[in-house]
Amino acid sequence: QVQLVESGGGLVQPGGSLILSCAASGSITGVNAMRWYRQAPGKERELVAGISGGGSTNYVDSVKGRFTISRDNAKNTVYLQMNNLKPEDTAVYYCNAEVSIATMWIYGRNYWGQGTQVTVSS
Repeated sequence: QVQLVESGGGLVQPGGSLILSCAASGSITGVNAMRWYRQAPGKERELVAGISGGGSTNYVDSVKGRFTISRDNAKNTVYLQMNNLKPEDTAVYYCNAEVSIATMWIYGRNYWGQGTQVTVSS
């Protein structure tokens, strides 16, 4: 019923910028927190940024001041604006959303995007 489709990944040089998008679709009656995770080769998945339903944001220390998470509730979409990218930002980025589908008695279930590769290299 729910699908999260990510876009915006790619190859950029250090110092460059990318914006990731993740759109949730389906018979959704509510979306609460939305988050971005990343996983680099040989490393555990890491929470990069999160945004609450009310717009409160949080970031892992390594991206503070460089990344901005935002959301468009009308489109059920979360964005991650990434500036001043560094090689250590290279990873597969996954979006996550807490989704409710009231007609199916589903409340606050986590759904995941398919992942999008971000590579920062000269």
